[in-house]
Amino acid sequence: MSSFAAIKGGVAAGREMTGLAKDIGKLFDSIDDIRNDHNKAKSNPLLPVTEEAMETLIAKKKAEDVEKELRHIVIATRGVDGWQQLQKLRIEIRRQREEAKKQKQLERIRFQETFWNVVLFILGVLFLCGITIGSVWFARHRGHI
Repeated sequence: MSSFAAIKGGVAAGREMTGLAKDIGKLFDSIDDIRNDHNKAKSNPLLPVTEEAMETLIAKKKAEDVEKELRHIVIATRGVDGWQQLQKLRIEIRRQREEAKKQKQLERIRFQETFWNVVLFILGVLFLCGITIGSVWFARHRGHI
């Protein structure tokens, strides 16, 4: 809500939308977080209809209201095309974040695979060294060497 207040105040003071980009970004991130929280609460079969579920619904509705008001502000200052560009940019940023998240997960999986391959290799070498040392010791004890 503080981001939205900053945006409204900035627009009222005549600031350019580009100068408000950080606040707009925070606002959209907050709206997305609220929607995600509500969807998680709604899709959780173990969570009964409680005060928490009601709170997420109310927060979601407030976020929708804020988004509508922001839409009106952007359309009033930049036109419908400005809103459409903002929505396209928002979708692109969300896609980039999801790709970065997937890339990070892939890197973590690769690291884990490499780690376990190295551990197994070292254990294999130690096992072979143990077999070799044990065989030599056994052969010396028997007098074969």
